[in-house]
Amino acid sequence: MSEIHFGTDGWRGRIADDYTFANLRRCAQGFATYLKRTHGEGHPTVVGYDRRFLSESFAAAAAEVLAGNGYTVHLMDQATPTPAISFSIPHVQGVGGINITASHNPPADSGFKVRDQYGGAIPPEGLSSIEAFIPAVDSPSHVFHTPLAQALRKGSIRWLDPVPAYMAQLESLIDTAPIKAAPLQVLVDVMWGNGSGWLSRILDGGNIQLTEIHAERNPAFPEMQRPEPIPPNVDAGLASARALGVDCTLFLDGDADRCGFADENAAFVDQLRVYGLLAYYFLEVRGDRGPIVKTLSTSSMLDRLGAHYGVDLLETGVGFKFVAPTMRLADALIGGEESGGYAFRGHVPERDGILANLYLLDLLVRTGKKPSQVLDDLFALVGPHHYARRDVALTGDRQKREAMALLDAIDIQGLTLGGRKVIALQTTDGYKFKLEDGGWVLIRFSGTESLIRIYTEIADPDLTQSILAEGEALAGV
Repeated sequence: MSEIHFGTDGWRGRIADDYTFANLRRCAQGFATYLKRTHGEGHPTVVGYDRRFLSESFAAAAAEVLAGNGYTVHLMDQATPTPAISFSIPHVQGVGGINITASHNPPADSGFKVRDQYGGAIPPEGLSSIEAFIPAVDSPSHVFHTPLAQALRKGSIRWLDPVPAYMAQLESLIDTAPIKAAPLQVLVDVMWGNGSGWLSRILDGGNIQLTEIHAERNPAFPEMQRPEPIPPNVDAGLASARALGVDCTLFLDGDADRCGFADENAAFVDQLRVYGLLAYYFLEVRGDRGPIVKTLSTSSMLDRLGAHYGVDLLETGVGFKFVAPTMRLADALIGGEESGGYAFRGHVPERDGILANLYLLDLLVRTGKKPSQVLDDLFALVGPHHYARRDVALTGDRQKREAMALLDAIDIQGLTLGGRKVIALQTTDGYKFKLEDGGWVLIRFSGTESLIRIYTEIADPDLTQSILAEGEALAGV
């Protein structure tokens, strides 16, 4: 493989196909060169990893390259949640970090995420620079590295226990005592991932009862297609929740930067509604104020909440490479995206599924209500909103080009979707059709997989699937 292309957060590939040790080292060298150009040499860096196949070995290889380029590397001593890895970067006064994770991708994949000195995603122009600095496949001498054992002896690689500092950070952001004292029964599905044990450790010693499932390391991710906290991957967890009769169910994806939620009836609460609940929690229950940042694929409930509480709503392209810089510059209260990733003021500009789940529990404790009742309160403010998404696999670049050509040629004059008139077409990131009743349909190509994604959010739940089918027809897939 001669070319490596960075997507939304970095690079992902199929293990032993394009994702090899040689290509990983090339990526790490590109990042090291980028750090030299932007920050100079000799600064601290962080390297962490998830529970996928060979992740700890890939992380060691990346650390060796950073050490070979003159950086001090703080290498995680265990598989670590992405938010804890990101928090460790400013904690050690680092200039950047590498995270070996493919997040929610299928089991055969691994990934190479990069983070800036704030622990947040690197903007698109930075990702392009890193990609340009990756040495050619026939230039192995341009990749510098120091073997792990030698680097450990020299102190250029140091083991880092991420637990104490990250736990202290969480305690500074949320008072966990009332949550611990609450007589709640909670199921936590950690999806075989890095979040295993964290919520149990944080909330240990009180009345709350947490039951974790899928908590061991198993890179095959049985009982789910992938460790992504959306249907059908949550189905096994929801079945367990029904059997146990819990008050709510919490989900964490494979690297614990995204969350999922289900109510007291084991009914899944989609990611857009969860974002609405979190914004409602901060604005109404806690009385906080500040801008809300959302991607264009995220709920219009946030627009209505912003208008109701008098806070700014800032919209970005899809991905935290857009959300993180916007949050930092605007000192935003909360930022999030459709995939179930949310970030919070006072923390790193990074998705944090563990903290998001703690805030959801705090919402229930502070209101004294069941999840379905809090959702009713939210809808009383913003009106009905129903969301659906469909992912369609593409057969190759040719089909992608043909779909883009069809979408580029669309004239919205007289166009309807679901019987609703299309009043505007936004092409900031994909093709977002705005409907006359306030609903919307978005068609965009995935930045990490060979997929076209079609999303909709409308008031009428009976129309979501037919609208998604109309979106497929517009793209010719």
